[in-house]
Amino acid sequence: MVCAGIGVLCFPKIFFRSYSGGLKEQGLEILGFALILLGQTIRVSARGYKAENSQDSRALIQGGPYQVVRNPMYLGIFLIGLGVVLAVFKWWAIAIFVIVFIIRYILLIYKEEAKLRSMFPDTYPQYCQKVPRIFPNLSGMIKLDIIEYLPLKISWFWKEIGSMIALLSLVLLIEAWVKITQAGFKAFFVQSVWLLLTVGIFMALVTLLSQRMQQKNENKSAKS
Repeated sequence: MVCAGIGVLCFPKIFFRSYSGGLKEQGLEILGFALILLGQTIRVSARGYKAENSQDSRALIQGGPYQVVRNPMYLGIFLIGLGVVLAVFKWWAIAIFVIVFIIRYILLIYKEEAKLRSMFPDTYPQYCQKVPRIFPNLSGMIKLDIIEYLPLKISWFWKEIGSMIALLSLVLLIEAWVKITQAGFKAFFVQSVWLLLTVGIFMALVTLLSQRMQQKNENKSAKS
């Protein structure tokens, strides 16, 4: 990652997308930013749910985000990386990102799966037959309440807030540098408004989902 960062900074014109001001480019930047936020949300949900339900890694987790994909945290990382590429890099960088992602994580996933098979020889093979490895079955997700596969708590976000702010700040700094140097402060201001609106919608959705999860837990407690 350090070598990649140095290479990008040394040759910015090769990697960074030139600013044209078109609607297509602005749409890609907003989509990229939205994917970054979605990926962060999935990672927060997966880590938080695992921390509260794994019983110190003694239990096989099959609920929450783990009922739609076996590796939700890697799905979150993939969406974050894809979002960064769409927001600031040229199109061909997508191919590089996908190749690097496969090389970095596919062997790690297989290693983790082998460990889980040895820990849960009866339940894990059945779990693998029902749930895809990284990319979810969207038709199956539609049948579920979003709280079932994307549980959220504000406290989970606070544990990840440092890394989230660092990544978003880095992307914003790159976009600011590209736009100010190529099109001036006005272009940067307009795009910043759209990005802030995206963040505002994201925060509202996170708050809504966390409140729904709290209500669901309270209803369960009341019934029990």
